[in-house]
Amino acid sequence: MIIGKETSNETPTAGQLSYQALKDHSSYDARDLALQASDDITDQLREAINNYRDRIEENEFCVVYVIASDSLLVNLKRRKFYCWPWLPSPRPNQSVFLYNKGLDRITKRLWVLPDAITMSELATPGLMVDKRYQTMQNWSKSFFNGTFWKDIRDEHKISMLSQEEWFESNRGELAKTGLDLKSPSIADSFDFSKITAGQFENTKNILSV
Repeated sequence: MIIGKETSNETPTAGQLSYQALKDHSSYDARDLALQASDDITDQLREAINNYRDRIEENEFCVVYVIASDSLLVNLKRRKFYCWPWLPSPRPNQSVFLYNKGLDRITKRLWVLPDAITMSELATPGLMVDKRYQTMQNWSKSFFNGTFWKDIRDEHKISMLSQEEWFESNRGELAKTGLDLKSPSIADSFDFSKITAGQFENTKNILSV
């Protein structure tokens, strides 16, 4: 080995990949990224299902995929997968699927939401979009209209409760057990009243891991 020369089998660090992404000036459409993200994660969804399948009693549950920002590398995006016995609260950069234990497969793609700025743009009254984005536009509009749960249930012909609805309907029984009724923070909905252009990542510099 020649000292100082990189070998071909060296794996780039997260910092190196982040630096390379910052130098990438290509233009990416957040709507395309969201659609692609929901179609290219089969193995990760299955791994999440295998991890949670025996821990969730319900025959049907949600498999959730979110893209989260890294606390240190601002342009680094991390993929997170988990399963939820209720409909999770909608948030930007989120895809949600319905899994059936009896069939042992994902039966529905419940929704796919892009980043917050794109969601607000898609929900603009009178905006015309390409046919492949119309469903995503409907989901975004439903969120801002406050009709998200009703529209999702009507679209997919399901009756699954959201986390908040389940806790509310079982509040009396849960209170008797002395359990903390606060919802886990991972399901908190996003506050869209705080949207300003400077608060969000530029989709030109996205690096997924």
